[in-house]
Amino acid sequence: MNLASIPVPLKTALGEKLPLLLARNIARAPFALQRGVLEKVLHYVLKEALRDGELDFLQGQYIKITLEDAHLCWYFGIQGQRIVLKQRAQESASIRGNLREFMQLATRCEDPDTLFFQRRLMIEGDTEIGLQVKNLLDTLDLDTLPLPLRKGLELAARLVCRPN
Repeated sequence: MNLASIPVPLKTALGEKLPLLLARNIARAPFALQRGVLEKVLHYVLKEALRDGELDFLQGQYIKITLEDAHLCWYFGIQGQRIVLKQRAQESASIRGNLREFMQLATRCEDPDTLFFQRRLMIEGDTEIGLQVKNLLDTLDLDTLPLPLRKGLELAARLVCRPN
């Protein structure tokens, strides 16, 4: 059986479920592996923001990111000039929602303000910190990402930028 022989509705259903299945498998990976990969990716993506002091507001603070349907939860903070990821920490703010909404945020196929105003992504705790994180993410230049990550986001955009 080749991909061309799979009916379009089945391909669409698989394509829509695949990111969540992958994310749930990531949730099963040891935290040390999750931390190692995420810290490297975030350092690469946010290196200019770190250098320019745009993340100084997170110095000694943690923001909790929860992908509810994927059963993933991470705490991100800044220590010196490093992004750190912890399995547990006392957060100053949290952003939570489902994987689809985080993917829409990352791929920019949905306006971030819409995601938050419609409560599809929710900020709790120190909303000023949460909004600063949201605004920082909104200013990132996706064209500067490494090719594999950029291609992955482009694929994700094709999956999540379609209506439910």
